[in-house]
Amino acid sequence: MRALVCVEDVEREARARLDPGVRDFIGGGAGDELTLAANRAALDAVRLAPRVLTGLAGWSTAATLLGQPAAMPLAVAPMAYQKLVHPGGERAMARAARQHGVPYTVSTLSSTPLEEIATVGGDLWFQLYWLRDRGLVLELVRRAEDAGYRALMLTVDVPVMGRRRRDARNGFALPGGVTAANLGGGGTAAHRRRPGASAVADHTRQAFDPALGWPDLDWLREHTTLPLILKGVCDPRDAQRAASRGIEAIVVSNHGGRQLDGAPASAELLPPIADAVNGRCQILLDSGIRTGTDILRAAALGADGVLIGRPLLWGLALQGTQGAAHTLSLLQTELAEALALTGCPTPSAARTLHIHPHPGAPPSPPRTA
Repeated sequence: MRALVCVEDVEREARARLDPGVRDFIGGGAGDELTLAANRAALDAVRLAPRVLTGLAGWSTAATLLGQPAAMPLAVAPMAYQKLVHPGGERAMARAARQHGVPYTVSTLSSTPLEEIATVGGDLWFQLYWLRDRGLVLELVRRAEDAGYRALMLTVDVPVMGRRRRDARNGFALPGGVTAANLGGGGTAAHRRRPGASAVADHTRQAFDPALGWPDLDWLREHTTLPLILKGVCDPRDAQRAASRGIEAIVVSNHGGRQLDGAPASAELLPPIADAVNGRCQILLDSGIRTGTDILRAAALGADGVLIGRPLLWGLALQGTQGAAHTLSLLQTELAEALALTGCPTPSAARTLHIHPHPGAPPSPPRTA
């Protein structure tokens, strides 16, 4: 692992070792994968103008997420079926997050029961998909509360699963030893291989309720005291409406390019959403983050933190907890270097930097700190 000096190295090694179907399931996007590519392009286009002569002798990557300290402004994104890449699955990933002092978000579609993951400890959030069975939704909420999870993250951008052509071409289905453990195994749909179709998409069509609306969010608020995070917000009007309902955080996300192909990059959506929210709740950026400098770019654009997904799955695939932890170490090291090189004592200080949207463009004024 020491020879892998960036996330790109980790991904390259993991791709070479994984089954092609699993590799495509992790790395692929929806449609022509335009949004998947746009996420990276948008972040690459953000240029931060360093400050000099600041007299800065030290810096800290630490942050506060949902009122709790974190070693850096980063939480592990919810990712389904982690036993696909390593037998340790979600427990191994949770150990890496705990070791690095960052929150870990457990998916409704985890391949390990949420209670077993909780025994690892650390700062745990539970991601909730809106299911057709309202009783099962409430059951999952209660299980998360009883197991000591600290927040609920409601994913709001999957009324149906985006058409992921790689999975369809592969006829992708879960192997027998990997199940939706929180849903009693998830039935047989996710394991039933069909030519030209994704069995995982078949399962979500059966299980997910596409009619999720604002009244459902109010119902959820009435049935839990846990902080609520909305993941998948792309429009400032929705962000403003969420903030007015007292949501503790929103995640600006296009689901890693895996839902609506042709949607804008998450980084492009962040500044107007930050303006609409105006500090009433925390904002996390998801989709495309691959370096510590990306984390600082997100902060400069108005985010309080980021979610990291695929890079940690690549690390998990290579060496379980150690591989995921190594990936987190790389990101923290790069973030610390970016702080030093831009003259920022903390990630939030990046909001005072001048941002150049692309080479040759006039600089934008700094955001209010």
